[in-house]
Amino acid sequence: MIVFAQLSDTHLDQSDTRADRTARVMDRLNALPLDAVLVTGDIADHGEPAEYAQARKLLLGSPHPVLLCPGNHDVRGPYREGLLDEPPLPGPVNRLHRIAGATFAMCDSTVPGEDHGFLDDDTLAWLDRQLAGNPGEPAFVCFHHPPVPLGIPYVDEIRQFGAERLAAVIARHPQVVAVLCGHHHTAAATTFAGRPLLVSPGVASTLRLPIEDGGVADHDAPPGLAFHVLAGDGRLTTHYRTV
Repeated sequence: MIVFAQLSDTHLDQSDTRADRTARVMDRLNALPLDAVLVTGDIADHGEPAEYAQARKLLLGSPHPVLLCPGNHDVRGPYREGLLDEPPLPGPVNRLHRIAGATFAMCDSTVPGEDHGFLDDDTLAWLDRQLAGNPGEPAFVCFHHPPVPLGIPYVDEIRQFGAERLAAVIARHPQVVAVLCGHHHTAAATTFAGRPLLVSPGVASTLRLPIEDGGVADHDAPPGLAFHVLAGDGRLTTHYRTV
């Protein structure tokens, strides 16, 4: 059995409020026996170096492996320097991790200077190669932007586009267990390319459906996270929690 957590959309901005919300989530996770912690983008709010310094302290001090991918509020150069100790190169930040008998492909769905998402040709080719290299290992494809609309128009308009290209890649690799993402600041579950598509709730805030009262964003709702449990028979179960 593999048990890992997912959080998303911390939007750290050097404020005490968002730092405290992130710390609450990480304190909870750091005390648990997890195989990994995934953070699916919008780590910083403005992509500034000081925000990544704050993120490094809050997220990367965990005793668990912390797997990251950027979101539309992140900026690749400062992200690479502040979180990965790499030169500030402009290309997509794609990383593969093999942990506890599973493959985690952390893909960069960002489009520099834009809010919508898109996996460029190089990223899709990279993903295809990585999945082909470990055909017998359960795999999770992870990025920030959901590739399908989820019923919240404000964010659906800036979802990941070109999704049929990604679906074609996933169709070639039956070991892909699920697609994991963030961006919508709400716990949600649907399907994509015949696999579960699981959306992490937001840490900084929660977004409401149009049928709900109170406006688009709820900044007072508690931070949320997901626990994903992959059983030995390949069955995935997801539990959502607030902290």
